[in-house]
Amino acid sequence: MNRFELAMMAALVLAAATSAQHVRAQTYPAKPIRMIQTLGAGGGADPLARLVAQRLTETLGQPVIVEAQAGAGGSIGVSMTARAAPDGYTIMLGSVSALVLRKFITKNTPYEAPKDFSPIILLGETVSGVVANPALGFNTMTDAIEYAKRNPGKLAYGSSGVGTTHHLSGVMVEQLAGVQMLHVPYKTGGTAFSDLLAGQIQLLYGIVGTFAPQIKAGKIKMLAINAGKRFSRMPEVPTIGEGLPGYDRPPSWNGFLGPAGMPQPMVRRLYEETHRAVMQPELVEKLLDLGVVVETANPEEFTAYIRRSNELFGKLVKAAKIEPE
Repeated sequence: MNRFELAMMAALVLAAATSAQHVRAQTYPAKPIRMIQTLGAGGGADPLARLVAQRLTETLGQPVIVEAQAGAGGSIGVSMTARAAPDGYTIMLGSVSALVLRKFITKNTPYEAPKDFSPIILLGETVSGVVANPALGFNTMTDAIEYAKRNPGKLAYGSSGVGTTHHLSGVMVEQLAGVQMLHVPYKTGGTAFSDLLAGQIQLLYGIVGTFAPQIKAGKIKMLAINAGKRFSRMPEVPTIGEGLPGYDRPPSWNGFLGPAGMPQPMVRRLYEETHRAVMQPELVEKLLDLGVVVETANPEEFTAYIRRSNELFGKLVKAAKIEPE
């Protein structure tokens, strides 16, 4: 067989594969879709995943089933997604903490983003904050820092796990303020809240949407917004940086991804349907209530965004002198 015949055969195989992909995309989805939520039930990501899953169920005509997979800062669910078949029936709501930051914080992370994934859509930035038990008498983050200065190692703060942006935020506060605090990682937000109310920890970093009911009930005190600017839903609450010059919160975003190698027509279909769903005014408002500012990006833009986040977190972790554990 000469070169021309080999080239023709390769072209025919490629055309057949492309045609098969389009056929599958036209009939996709033909069965329920599994949506892995990497931060566990009860946290801020859980209602976010379920809101989007409900809309996708309506538009795709097949159930989108949310499966919470907590643990190890979200890396358990992320690893499951990376190992799944790239057939469009396993997708993931992933965070920058698990996808990008974790590899700089822990050794031997078993995946690499974006290489091991098919980015579908960047959903938006998550607004987080710091809360305290009112019994402590803290009104601002400055109060908590002053307490930590007087009581080295006695102020404990909770986060959604080692290697999350909440964890790194706490480390950055410690280093900038020159204080020593105790980090307590949690698998679920519910357990963290219970310990905060019981006095087992004094501070908790998390998504502001999960704090709202407890703040309204007077059970916890909002000390600061962990963002570059004040949050429109809580304009009276200052940012951490307002009381701690030089503080710049790490990026905090969520997005949908699938395993590497997903057929592009399926990726595009999921992007279009998810984008259409989250841009509905009603859903935008609900997501804002959960502390998510919707700022979408398509698969190509999302891929580039992940690469930029890798570069930024590499610099942040190096500057903070954090060694992988």
